[in-house]
Amino acid sequence: MSIPANLKYTNEHEWIRVEENTAYVGITDYAQSELGEIVFVEVETVGEKLTSGEVFGSVEAVKTVSELFIPIDGEILEFNADLEDNPELVNEDPYGKGWIIKVAIADLAQVDALLSATDYEAIIG
Repeated sequence: MSIPANLKYTNEHEWIRVEENTAYVGITDYAQSELGEIVFVEVETVGEKLTSGEVFGSVEAVKTVSELFIPIDGEILEFNADLEDNPELVNEDPYGKGWIIKVAIADLAQVDALLSATDYEAIIG
């Protein structure tokens, strides 16, 4: 199970990678393995400003659908268009090509309040 130390995590199994005032968000390796084969990723919130904890989309796997929660306040700038034709990228490369959204960060201080890799690892056991 991969849990990169350079990312921050949520209790809902999202990860966030900050690059200046923007962030990439996806689901963790643990989450994708629990969901199984991902067949569809839906994000209809591009252009919207959301607050931490709000639903920004969903991931559909063969056996279930799971909501996606934004880890910080911000505006959804972009949906990873590669996932439209290749949703399996979330399974194959959850921390790289399988990112789901790009967000304009409203408050960088919120990132510090998220879980470290060590904290997240303790949650998933």
